[in-house]
Amino acid sequence: MAEGAREADAGSPGPEVANGDRFANGASVRTALGLMPDVPRQGGYGPATDGAWSSHPYHHPAAGWGAALSVGQVLLRQRAPVAGTRAMFTMNHPVRGFDCPGCAWPDDPGVMLDICENGIKHVTWEMTRKRVDRAFFAAHTVSELAGWTDFALEDQGRLTEPMVYDAATDHYVPIAWDDAFALVGAELRALDTPDRAAFYTSGRLGNEASFLYQLMAREYGTNNLPDCSNMCHEASGRALNASLATGKGTADLEDWATCDALFVLGVNAASNAPRMLTSLAAAVHRGAQVVHVNPLVEAGATRTIVPHEILDMARFKTTATSTDNLQVRPGGDLALIRGMAKVVFEAAQTDPHALDQAFLDAHTQGLDEYRALVESTGWDELVEQSGLAEADIRRAAGVYLAAGRTVISWCLGVSQHEHGVDTIREIVNLLLLRGNIGRTGTGPSPVRGHSNVQGNRTCGINHEPGDDFLDRLDEVCGIRSPRSRGLDTVHTVAAMHAGAVKVFVGMGGNFVRAAPDTVFTAEGLRQCSLTVHVSTKLNRSHLVHGRAALILPCIGRTERDEQRSGPQGVSTEDAMSSVQLSIGTRRPASPHLRSEPAIITGIARATLPDSATPWEAYVDDYDRIRDTMARVLPGFEGFNELVRRPYGFRIPQPARDRDFRTPSGRAEFSLAPLPDVIPEDSDVLVLQTMRSHDQWNTTIYSDDDRYRGVRGIRELILMNERDMRDRGLAEGDHVDIVATSKDGSHRAVRAFRALGYDLPRGSAAGYMPELNVLLGPADYSAQSDQPLMKSIRVRVTASAD
Repeated sequence: MAEGAREADAGSPGPEVANGDRFANGASVRTALGLMPDVPRQGGYGPATDGAWSSHPYHHPAAGWGAALSVGQVLLRQRAPVAGTRAMFTMNHPVRGFDCPGCAWPDDPGVMLDICENGIKHVTWEMTRKRVDRAFFAAHTVSELAGWTDFALEDQGRLTEPMVYDAATDHYVPIAWDDAFALVGAELRALDTPDRAAFYTSGRLGNEASFLYQLMAREYGTNNLPDCSNMCHEASGRALNASLATGKGTADLEDWATCDALFVLGVNAASNAPRMLTSLAAAVHRGAQVVHVNPLVEAGATRTIVPHEILDMARFKTTATSTDNLQVRPGGDLALIRGMAKVVFEAAQTDPHALDQAFLDAHTQGLDEYRALVESTGWDELVEQSGLAEADIRRAAGVYLAAGRTVISWCLGVSQHEHGVDTIREIVNLLLLRGNIGRTGTGPSPVRGHSNVQGNRTCGINHEPGDDFLDRLDEVCGIRSPRSRGLDTVHTVAAMHAGAVKVFVGMGGNFVRAAPDTVFTAEGLRQCSLTVHVSTKLNRSHLVHGRAALILPCIGRTERDEQRSGPQGVSTEDAMSSVQLSIGTRRPASPHLRSEPAIITGIARATLPDSATPWEAYVDDYDRIRDTMARVLPGFEGFNELVRRPYGFRIPQPARDRDFRTPSGRAEFSLAPLPDVIPEDSDVLVLQTMRSHDQWNTTIYSDDDRYRGVRGIRELILMNERDMRDRGLAEGDHVDIVATSKDGSHRAVRAFRALGYDLPRGSAAGYMPELNVLLGPADYSAQSDQPLMKSIRVRVTASAD
């Protein structure tokens, strides 16, 4: 165990040298960002604490009583014990409930209270009684608010009315909705080309609003539709499209419930998709093999007490969530999967059932070339690149060979690497060898993050849409969509920085904190002529604004959406392609809030005054939006009827029925070279950024990380204890972390705490968004354009203090 006291932030921004290097002094990256004045710390990124911190191994089960206690504390802190408890009985309810605004894990019809600790945190954070009104903004300048912690900003409560930035007073001041829309419309119409605007989407945006948003952008004339998926699962979509002609996983909950083997790669289930614990525990209980692959052995990969199993809770009965844990080096997953394929080909020499030859002959292309590639890859290389012993790889392959039906699941630990696309295609290769696609209990299964991030893409939030989609959209909606490729997230940031994008509109999220290289992103936003953020709460991005800036407050997922035709529901798509209706029932936090479709409509009409699109009619009755979507989106025929069924409907996928609409008409084996994921210099560590358990994306509930045994601190780096000793570091020492970018520039944070953790040698881990500053503009994958948030090359040395 390590304990200590946390000092005040003593530093100021360090020098920025000619080659683009960025350095930060002091204990906090806050000063490094150039976003906030140098002020005393108030509990870091989370709430104010007594300044003490501690770290100790966590040996308890995930969920259970620890989660129940945490939920109780959150309900009391947000002063919502009654409303929060009531929400538990309507969240994810199949008929008249609302969809959890947290993760995208599917609703389980077999579970009465299909809820989790983090979902309840997310909902009560939205239900808070605290308000950020005009009096609040009158009392605080933007410069003053910039000195507050991220937690303190969001903890002030819900936004209540539209606000516009007044540069003369450095305050946000009230503005009427129509005037706000007029300001946006005037700025957009004044641009010399629509491509000087970017329309960003967070995963919280419902399907109907997503469809209207992309329709507005394309009728305006641009495909600049960056979204949060560009930073998370872009690699998954590109890989699955290339291999199977579907941008989504093919497995669903029934497949998880019937598979014989389940491989879970790069996933922290207990924090990022806690309801997954139910499926993991059920799989182990029925005798399936569940193998977790991750540099860290997370709490969710060991055992759990499932909260809705009341008797188990009462008896403190735990259930295993894994049968094996393999600690690959960061980026070593491809080597592991190829090693497993090597064992399968070896077995096929004597066992005619090792390969599903009938499936391979009928449905795949490139098998012989893939076999040759695998057989030419030596064990020494596979062992070195995976970080695992040959026996470990063979054990995993034995599990795969013994299973009649296999699901392979993955998350950002796989996708946020330079070779993320290649790794996911390799996963598909392995599944193809034994026909583990297109039958019950099988398939690839990416774990998506935010509640509707997959639905955003389905409904057209895509900077490079296909011609088929655009042709249908144009025919049905009577517009002429642009055909040129738009900007994704990293290229939007670069374009703002270069002055090529002048208007930024963000639907949800906290863009400046979510994006890589926070300083670079902030500089880009500040060069815009207008920044617009549609939000429920105050956050850092509102304080990093363009010459003109608007905060447009919207209703939350739990709240009643009343339009002219009556109460409305919005739909969302989960990580397994099921679409369901979400109906909020709470009174909105303010009578001045508007729904996201209504806000989009206001912007669209002000920007496109002569548009023939029936914007107002769409907002009067969302069924009209869904009727149009049913004519544009494949699989949405009869949308209004289907979505009102209990648990909605699953979008059809040809690949799920072994109809692979690739250029060859078959599932395609990929032939990627094995990447070298080991830094040339032995002094360099591979750092992966991650969320703490008490965090959802950029929203931080506290400075604690219960499942990793950390309390009261976020500015830390987790390291292998031998790597620490090699650098002369003791537990809790202050360290400087210097990252080297692809372009040779350097970025650093100072005076973080080094904590020993069970990690492979040569690897390290720390929290986002604090460590996003280490990623430079060039640090994104050439395959997916995703920021390399799981593959940051760093040197760690003792701080001078």
